[in-house]
Amino acid sequence: MPLSEHEQRMLDEIESALYAEDPKFASSVTRHRVTLPNARRRLIVALGFVIGLALLVGGLMVQVEVGGLRVFSLAGFVVMFGVAVFALLGGHGKSSPEEGSSAKGKAAKGGAAAGRSSLSQRMEDRFNRRFEQGDR
Repeated sequence: MPLSEHEQRMLDEIESALYAEDPKFASSVTRHRVTLPNARRRLIVALGFVIGLALLVGGLMVQVEVGGLRVFSLAGFVVMFGVAVFALLGGHGKSSPEEGSSAKGKAAKGGAAAGRSSLSQRMEDRFNRRFEQGDR
């Protein structure tokens, strides 16, 4: 669900205030960003899962044991587990340098102290209004 224009503006103001207050922290947070898996990654995960499942089930049918342990079934489980880890951890990517520089540019334009005080003042006013409305 996309953000409304008002929500997007508020998010931009919060982001610029964050860059104005602590640019080092803000840049370290924006370095890593979760991305959706692309088609190639999904294909690798799906094929790995099917191969692991085939090994797991095939290992039950084939009586290859080492020390009482069914080797093919264990290998199938390891493949499926590895593919699951790849799917969960492989989706992290670095954000593009343009995103960080555009946000820093917004913070520089807005005036650090003025933007921070007005944003915090507006947020405090909203909190007070909600608090007052809750008492009624």
